[in-house]
Amino acid sequence: MKDIDDIMLNFSPGSLMLLNAILSIVMFAIALDLKPADFKALLRAPKPVITGMVSQFVVLPVLTFAMVVALQPRPSIALGLILVAACPGGNISNFITHRARGNTALSVSMTAIATIAALLLTPFNVAFWGSLYGPTREILRAVSIDPVQVAVTVFFMLVLPLCLGIAVNVVRPALAARIRRPFQILSMVIFVAFIVAALAGNWDFFLGYAGMVALLVFLHNALAFAGGYATATLAGVTDADRRAITIETGIQNSGLGLILIFAFFGGLGGMAVVAAFWGIWHVISGMALASVMARASEATA
Repeated sequence: MKDIDDIMLNFSPGSLMLLNAILSIVMFAIALDLKPADFKALLRAPKPVITGMVSQFVVLPVLTFAMVVALQPRPSIALGLILVAACPGGNISNFITHRARGNTALSVSMTAIATIAALLLTPFNVAFWGSLYGPTREILRAVSIDPVQVAVTVFFMLVLPLCLGIAVNVVRPALAARIRRPFQILSMVIFVAFIVAALAGNWDFFLGYAGMVALLVFLHNALAFAGGYATATLAGVTDADRRAITIETGIQNSGLGLILIFAFFGGLGGMAVVAAFWGIWHVISGMALASVMARASEATA
């Protein structure tokens, strides 16, 4: 079996463009729930959002770096974990927060704000934390990643469709209300189907190496949820806000991670398996956590 650090996945430029388009549709669907008033409300009570941003873009990268240094996984796997931690919240976090009886409005707004913040913070966190760890620093040097190019990719994949979705909701609210639910369902079905199809072309590789990253992804995801919960608890936010922050921290935009991996790292095997496995696992763990949170809410109601 070849070393995972030396393997590049088979992913055509056309497939990458399709993934870009799908991710844009997903973000557009999320934005159909947003209005400028949502951001004004957060300005009046910014504490939960600030707490969520700190949890996602500071606490999670710090925990990830500590995990990488402690466990010292293969370099490409380590950089995959760092990259996933640097991404904004995932597109299903809002749905999972709703199931957990958390503050869904906060979750939606955090997704939007984190997506915009990712223009600067995602390339910064990848470059900063990746360069602090020797083995991943060598990968970054080899690919000569350009933070500006990463920011441009994030803008077109996430920020632009987010702004378009908000615009539709403001200018044509009736249309937004009519297409919101079908768009969200369709976009998620297409996204999952695409990931499955993409993995099918590399199925032997994925099966051969998934076990190598499974426990690391389980631990990493658990650290993300725990970090979000601890940060929200220390900040003293409400229980509903704490649930939203916990889930938003533990549900990462692995689709964006895959795009960055194939666009800037040539589909490096360990990174791609980490992002793909994250994309599968965080749905399972997130739904399980939401079920526990919902039952706890019922018990204390």
